Amino acid sequence: MAEQTTLADLGTAMGMAATPAAAVIADAKPKLDKQGRAYATGRRKNAVARVWVKRGKGKITVNGKTIEIYFARPVLRMLVQQPAIAVARMTEIDVDCTVVGGGLSGQAGAVRHGIARALINMEPSLRPALKKGAFLTRDSRMVERKKYGRAKARARFQFSKR
Repeated sequence: MAEQTTLADLGTAMGMAATPAAAVIADAKPKLDKQGRAYATGRRKNAVARVWVKRGKGKITVNGKTIEIYFARPVLRMLVQQPAIAVARMTEIDVDCTVVGGGLSGQAGAVRHGIARALINMEPSLRPALKKGAFLTRDSRMVERKKYGRAKARARFQFSKR
């Protein structure tokens, strides 16, 4: 038997047809509602963002406020816009989202995650670019809980011999 060098060769030898990832993505259909919007949920720390993306001019609304008002710090605005900029769709989409829980940093991360997932629901062909930029990975880091007998999660109270 000849030696297999690729996974496609191995699949052929096993009697399975190899389907490239690009073919699977090309078969995917956009998931849009009646208003032509794509929906997704984003999460980060304790924040949860519900995100709707539709064709537009690049307007981002968070909890009924513009992004400049809701996320006053430029770093948070940059974080929210990263997925759309990575796939060159910033001026082609409007984003409307509601976000609850956590602080502003966690909320910005949740909106970023939601925008990336909604963009895939709108245009499945964007998945490889967003995956490469690590926008689809849910950041699972959470704040460690406070333990009893301790000042914080790990910090102890100051010890004195007297």
